[in-house]
Amino acid sequence: MKNTGTSVLNDKKISLRYRIIRWLVWLFSPKYRLSGAENIPGGACIIVGNHSHMQGPIAAELYTPGLHDVWCAGEMMKREEVAEYAFRDFWSGRPKAILWFYRILSHVITPLSVLVFNSAHTIAVYHDARLKTTIRESLARLQEGSRIVIFPECYTRHNSIVYDFQQNFVDIARFYYKKTGERLRFVPMYLAPALGTMNFGEPVVFDADAPISDERTRICDALMDRITQIAVSLPEHTVIPYPNVSKKHYGKNMPLEDYTNETES
Repeated sequence: MKNTGTSVLNDKKISLRYRIIRWLVWLFSPKYRLSGAENIPGGACIIVGNHSHMQGPIAAELYTPGLHDVWCAGEMMKREEVAEYAFRDFWSGRPKAILWFYRILSHVITPLSVLVFNSAHTIAVYHDARLKTTIRESLARLQEGSRIVIFPECYTRHNSIVYDFQQNFVDIARFYYKKTGERLRFVPMYLAPALGTMNFGEPVVFDADAPISDERTRICDALMDRITQIAVSLPEHTVIPYPNVSKKHYGKNMPLEDYTNETES
């Protein structure tokens, strides 16, 4: 593996099985070149990108420079929760006639999911009472100087490039400021598997003096806009959307003037 940054708090006992799996994933998955990496701060920051199905998390684990941790659905790390979450989030939209197959598959992948996501550079993310654990671990990693990678898209379409962001991840910056007095930077990242590039844009800086509700909206809007601007500035390519839809529904990145027309219509 090219990028093997580790963290003191993320000093996990890595099994040989995981090392083999990681190498195989690297071998058979798309290879990426970094573009705009100078926009990534030297210390702690939050990198926010488009999900591109599983391409985003895989690329983040393998190619993010320096110390890094990827936010991961906590359910994918718990043996008793993987199957239900995987079926609901990945495959519930498949044709009814073959749903039985994906029900079985969701159980088949459970041991692999538990091994991989507990061995990789991940932080378990929860949306229930366990959220405190997510926040505590994220703050500890940031204070080590780690870069946290987040893929916050939901199922509401924002434009032809990204889907709307769930906004509450911005709150990490408020907690971090209270602990350290430092204003976190959010770095936009656009992953283009078709081009083999991970593209980073200029960071958005957290404003500790503004109401957090305003900051959630401002930062997410700015990140989605910058990711879109990066995407449409690249050569024509296929955009992998967040929802797990058929490839025939994938679109292309649009020229900048077409994107402008879409947002104004």
